[in-house]
Amino acid sequence: MSEPASFTPLYGLVLAGGRSSRMQSDKAALSYHGRSQLEWAVALVEPHVQRVFVSVRADQVDDPVRSRFAQIVDEQPNLGPIAGILAAQGRYPRVAWLVVACDLPYLDQTTLTHLIRARQPQRQATAYRSSYNALPEPLCAIFEPTTREPLSAYVGGGKDCPRKFLINADVCLLDQPHPHALENVNTPDEHNAALAALRRKEATAESFGPAKRLMRGSSAVTKRIRVQYYALLREQAGRSDETLETTAQTPRELYDELKARYPFSLAPEMLRVAVNAEFGEWADPLADGDSVVFIPPVAGG
Repeated sequence: MSEPASFTPLYGLVLAGGRSSRMQSDKAALSYHGRSQLEWAVALVEPHVQRVFVSVRADQVDDPVRSRFAQIVDEQPNLGPIAGILAAQGRYPRVAWLVVACDLPYLDQTTLTHLIRARQPQRQATAYRSSYNALPEPLCAIFEPTTREPLSAYVGGGKDCPRKFLINADVCLLDQPHPHALENVNTPDEHNAALAALRRKEATAESFGPAKRLMRGSSAVTKRIRVQYYALLREQAGRSDETLETTAQTPRELYDELKARYPFSLAPEMLRVAVNAEFGEWADPLADGDSVVFIPPVAGG
């Protein structure tokens, strides 16, 4: 990996020190891509950094899932992800850290490459805006060495939320190239949904190779699609569902078509899309008879 000389070195930190209490099993050991999520995340980060470490609690050092990797052990207990960042900065205070949570099964190389290319080392951090509330996403972000002292002072003041720290820091904020790439998975139901969505995506990729995608993209075949609306979209459409005929090839094309019909105020980046009761991507192909749901962000905590 090479970077401009003006950049400080960039190391990678994969956060794997959580207790996975809501998942009821170790999130780092789950498999979405044919190997443990931790192994997959480390492999995803490695091409972008000079060195990569796994952030762990002291009682996880000898865990078989984590012990094969270079580790940085939390020095302050019960602080969550921010403890891992502080420990890494304490070990190597003169480097920048690409911090990535291990529970992001939708994360991809495009998202990491875009983040690193847009890095502004003169700022305190470079991070993505959340697709749901536009706040900084701290668990796929670059923390420059200049964050070490203010982050330590922040924790010394009794605070431990890395997102709230970034809200008040000098951060370069970016829009995500793939709006759902940074969705984490915290519960058994979310795990099952992620597995189904990733399998559906793989099956779609196998069914629609480059030549077939090109042929399908040039087709103007009319399909009957059932669309359901929730929350703000239901109010703006004046209905909860409808069945319509469309030539849209993807959920994104369908939403653009509907925006021309209804006064929708939400950008696609603010929504999730589900096709046939499974979360999907905006570029997934639509078929005759599909049921599509556009899901606005949920208010509250």
